[in-house]
Amino acid sequence: MIRLTNVVLRLPELQFQQPLNWELLDGQQWAIIAPNGSGKSLFADLLQKKLALKSGEITYGFEGPVSQQVKSISFKDIYSLTDGRNTYYQQRWHSTESDEIKTVEETLDGLLETEQQWMLLSLFGMENLLSKRLIYLSSGELRKFLIARVLLTAPRILILDNPFIGLDAASRNMLVEMLTMSVHLKKTQILLLLADPADIPESITHVLPMQDRRVYPSETREAFLADPALQRQLFPRKEAPQLPAGHRPASSHHLTFRMEHVSIRYGNRTILKEVDWEVKNGEKWALSGPNGAGKSTLLSLIYADNPQSYANTLYLFDRKRGSGESIWDIKKRIGYVSPEMHLFYRENVPALQVVGSGFFDSVGLYRKCNEEQQQATLEWMRLFGIETLKDRLFLTLSSGEQRLALLARAFVKDPDLIILDEPLHGLDVSAKAEAIQIIEQFCSRPGKTLIFVTHYLHELPPCVDKQFELTKHT
Repeated sequence: MIRLTNVVLRLPELQFQQPLNWELLDGQQWAIIAPNGSGKSLFADLLQKKLALKSGEITYGFEGPVSQQVKSISFKDIYSLTDGRNTYYQQRWHSTESDEIKTVEETLDGLLETEQQWMLLSLFGMENLLSKRLIYLSSGELRKFLIARVLLTAPRILILDNPFIGLDAASRNMLVEMLTMSVHLKKTQILLLLADPADIPESITHVLPMQDRRVYPSETREAFLADPALQRQLFPRKEAPQLPAGHRPASSHHLTFRMEHVSIRYGNRTILKEVDWEVKNGEKWALSGPNGAGKSTLLSLIYADNPQSYANTLYLFDRKRGSGESIWDIKKRIGYVSPEMHLFYRENVPALQVVGSGFFDSVGLYRKCNEEQQQATLEWMRLFGIETLKDRLFLTLSSGEQRLALLARAFVKDPDLIILDEPLHGLDVSAKAEAIQIIEQFCSRPGKTLIFVTHYLHELPPCVDKQFELTKHT
């Protein structure tokens, strides 16, 4: 179906360590597994003829345009469905002004004509999303929508970049079923780009390991999973370095936040209904719930990113919301990262400035760091293993490298409350383990409160000992 013969990319900064030789045979299903920044996305772009070659050739065993036969989906593709960064705010501040935004069903116009297409949609549990406007979908629901939409077009080859991140357990199982069904129908061959061996589904037949733009010999799925030495080589475990000294005195507040009968509605849609939740200083909580349950909306109330906080009873740091404090008074005490922030953070500035902007809660750096802040920024980048990327433009980094920069941004001001909404989203096995160690160390300091959101219970830091679960409202 695809053959690479001695392929070398034209641009030196994009080249792999050796000429690429690889072939995809009819009926095979592949996983490319590698740490963040190793070249998985480059390889996918190469297969789609998006990159110029210096030498070698790529041949295809099917007819028709490559752009129609070989399709891909990655986290950043959600951005193409929406109106850029404004969508992040419109979801909360101008939700009544979205009538012109298409519904899921309108966007799928022409793709739901056969019984098989409706079956595929049903398998992924998307019938109840058809009437929703795209702007109202959670990041997990958007990922489900993107994957289903491409599968409905029945491409010859589908490349999925970390497709399981952001999906709750039920949706992950549904996606595995969808991929298995596509394999059985023999209409679409799957190529997964993964950063965790545990994510390789049973439908995969072959694995191509990579590291630092070096391609290892391919193996069958069974042989790769039975080779722990190779997995340790790809994803070495390191002890987290010592955290930078904190510059903020331990907060003596009693109540970090309390919600009393909080409800959020947009038109006739109920996102949150009569929510009561109290978190005290120093507590460590997991926030859970299925895709679309309102987790991000709830967190936006705490982070002062939702005007409906004024219509609800909400206390933050011992003060009732709306009693005179500014948004910036609140934000300066909170470190925050979320899939939505990552998705709509489109400032193409050096990574050093992205991390440093955490001191000012700005998107992009609108104020210059002083010497002490600059030093703290570099220390947190070193801690997360991205100090060598400090001069790289943010939008040129891999998705995993971007997430590490935004994580460092959340910690850099030594906040009293750290809100981590799917913080390990897109990170490889090594980076996840190191990030969990860093979070655990940080939260051992007096006066640090943690809210941690994940669909993977094994990702929770050991310090988390409380759980709050949201249910989904239809």
